[in-house]
Amino acid sequence: MRSIALVIAVTLSPISELRGGIPLGVSLGLDPLFTFFIAIIANAVLFFPLFFGLRLFYDRFLSRFQLFNRYLENIKRRGKPKVDKYGFLGLTLFVAIPLPVTGVYTATFLSWLLAMDWKRAFLAIGLGVVIAGVIVLLATLGGWRIVSTYG
Repeated sequence: MRSIALVIAVTLSPISELRGGIPLGVSLGLDPLFTFFIAIIANAVLFFPLFFGLRLFYDRFLSRFQLFNRYLENIKRRGKPKVDKYGFLGLTLFVAIPLPVTGVYTATFLSWLLAMDWKRAFLAIGLGVVIAGVIVLLATLGGWRIVSTYG
């Protein structure tokens, strides 16, 4: 149970998300598919408190923080051209390619900034989470195979 809680905690972290949760779960001996599903669910569910939390708290509280505003402007500057050009697929790819600062946190903030319909945004982000999860799982399993063979 502790291993599952650790995977969820790492997956919910804005620094690692499922890019850290899946390898952690596999390294702790959890079943890779079980770890994949736990990480996918935990990562995708992040959308709701982030998106609706921004709706509730940005004007009243968060807008006062210049650092947060600069962060949001940076997200908008980087992500808006992709969403403008590719639409739904652009937001999906923004999450699907498991690179630093391209996960659920950033994509959710971007969808909120662009005033996207939350259902469409969640669908795009959720699809991106699944794609990223598959990429990370395959990379993790390939890495473990190499370590176990040559380590």
